[in-house]
Amino acid sequence: MYLLREIEKFLRETDMAWTKFGRLSVHDPRFVDDLRNGREPGKKISKKVEHFMNKWRGDHAR
Repeated sequence: MYLLREIEKFLRETDMAWTKFGRLSVHDPRFVDDLRNGREPGKKISKKVEHFMNKWRGDHAR
C-alpha cells in the first residue's frame, strides 16, 4: 500500500511516534496501526494525510 509506505518513511524521517502522527493528521491515534493491519483509507483521508505530511515537511524544512 503506497500510503502506508509513505507514512512509514515520514515517521522515520521525523522520528515521530505513529500514535502522534495519527492524532495530528486525522485525529485518530490508532490510524497507523489500523493501516498496518489492513485498513484501507478512502480518498478523502488519504488526501488529508498527504497534505499533513507535505505541510509538516514544509514547516520543518532545515
